[in-house]
Amino acid sequence: MSTIERTEKPIPLRLKVMHYVRLAISIVARFFFGLYYGKEGQKIPPIVDDILKQPAVDVARKIRNKEITSVEVLEACIRRIKDVNSVLNCFVEDRFELAMKEAKEADELVRSGIKSTEILEQEKPFLGVPFTTKDCIAVKGLHHTAGVVLRKDYIAKEDAESIRLLREKGAIIIGLTNVPELCMWWETHNHIHGRTNNPYNTTRIVGGSSGGEGCMQAAAGSIFGIGSDIGGSIRMPAFFNGIFGHKPSRCVVSNAGQYPIPDTELLNSFLGLGPMTRHAVDLKPLLKILSGENSSKLNLDEPVDVTKLKVYYQFSNNAPLLDPVDPDIVAAMKYVVGYLNVKFQIKAQEKKIAKLQKSTAIWMSTMKNKKKFGEYIMENSTVASITLEIFKNIFGLSGNTLIGLVTALLDYTGSEFGSDKYNHFLKARDDLEKYFKDMLGDDGVFLYPTHPTPAPYHNEPLLKAMNFTYTAIINCLGLPATTIPLGLGREGLPIGIQVIANHNNDRLCLAVAEELDKVCGGWVEPHKS
Repeated sequence: MSTIERTEKPIPLRLKVMHYVRLAISIVARFFFGLYYGKEGQKIPPIVDDILKQPAVDVARKIRNKEITSVEVLEACIRRIKDVNSVLNCFVEDRFELAMKEAKEADELVRSGIKSTEILEQEKPFLGVPFTTKDCIAVKGLHHTAGVVLRKDYIAKEDAESIRLLREKGAIIIGLTNVPELCMWWETHNHIHGRTNNPYNTTRIVGGSSGGEGCMQAAAGSIFGIGSDIGGSIRMPAFFNGIFGHKPSRCVVSNAGQYPIPDTELLNSFLGLGPMTRHAVDLKPLLKILSGENSSKLNLDEPVDVTKLKVYYQFSNNAPLLDPVDPDIVAAMKYVVGYLNVKFQIKAQEKKIAKLQKSTAIWMSTMKNKKKFGEYIMENSTVASITLEIFKNIFGLSGNTLIGLVTALLDYTGSEFGSDKYNHFLKARDDLEKYFKDMLGDDGVFLYPTHPTPAPYHNEPLLKAMNFTYTAIINCLGLPATTIPLGLGREGLPIGIQVIANHNNDRLCLAVAEELDKVCGGWVEPHKS
């Protein structure tokens, strides 16, 4: 048996005690959260424009074929945003006037007949299709704050590379969506734009850091979205909002125009920009554009024979200080494993990779940087100034969020960048990456929870801080991963799993996503009667 799979040393008693004390506090707190927030919160209006329910590739085809105009699609998006945003607070800045001008130009190009539909499909496959992105990915002329009050007046001078590539292929950017402060927490809230609410239950979170974008896609406010992911920031919001989200293989999609830009090559490899969509079929063509010159590395046009896949799965990493995986999520994964067996005769193999218990320590240690977190969000960042700012926050006098300040303070603890402890966890990361590479090969996928629970109440993540590590460890390993929605759980909230493949084998994740979209129903319209 591999040392990676071999049972780890017994969990120290102090960690066991901390784990059970945290669970007890969390259970009691959830009771009071439920009393405070109630059951459902506000409901959003139903979707009245059918075009908003359709895949982006179908919308693009209909625009090319003159079945609908880009202006009509854009108007539908604007109506929908205005219908839901007062309740959800996911959309923070628009460029509607410029977008309308671009939509009219797209329609004129189609009407002119200068280029055939075949040539338009080849050269501008998303001509006239409106999309959104998060407020940490630069869009020329719009604010580029990353939720940081110090950057509230900063205007992007150029498009991020990902936005440029999409616009080059005809897509129309219509605005920005909300993020947590500096995009480093898994509830979307900052002191510029406030908090974003889950469209399935507004008392619940949307995840982070692409939480506003996940919410926007679930509510069908734009045709597709772009997020970024350094610890699960695409996949967790996709999970909490019941949509598809793909974190690409490391370094295939340019991070240029993302703020903050990682300072080291290692951290840059953790970060990935990728598509967030209501339909699995949109992921591959969008990734093909986003990956630009690196697209050839992914062989996205190579057919995937699902019957020949090797499938591995793990229900939980059993780490202390994390919540148990919700029974609905376990049942959903069992259903997927059973379906693959019946439909494709795939005998999936259950794994118990003990080293995954170290996910939190590996991610938090290898995320260390020469520049402290506090330096990004405060003019003067010292332990004393951060402590004072926390005190001011209690009285509502701080421009920073409490979690941002606590994160800044914790950055002075743990392993230091380049220390022996840092190198120890870097070695553990390298060992785990090698294990996954050997296990997955060129024909394997790994099914794993995206998150152990459906969307918690607002502020509840403070009591479940480490639950994000189911996604974060995959960033450390540089592997591609796709969150796949698998319906609604017993609370009426989205559930799902992530599927992971070897480096540059993104097409395997996307093929599984498309297959499960067909059988499991994919995105479910919020509050559909």
